[in-house]
Amino acid sequence: MHQPPTFEVVGDAIREERMQAGLTQQELAQRVGISRRYVGLLEDGTRRHMRPKTYKRLREALNATDQRLRRTPPRPTEDDPPERE
Repeated sequence: MHQPPTFEVVGDAIREERMQAGLTQQELAQRVGISRRYVGLLEDGTRRHMRPKTYKRLREALNATDQRLRRTPPRPTEDDPPERE
């Protein structure tokens, strides 16, 4: 079965960026279009992979860089998120 490309993220960095932005998990979740529970799972490291569109919305909501949020080096199967039109 084909797995869609995903981005591996760093939960501690997501938490730090969220707190620095003065957002609660619920506020971040609403901005990204995901559940508060999913934000919590990302932050505590239970979930580490995100689909490109969701990752891009998270990155934009936090005004953060790939270098800050993504685990490096990227996996060879990863593609950059598509640009918004």
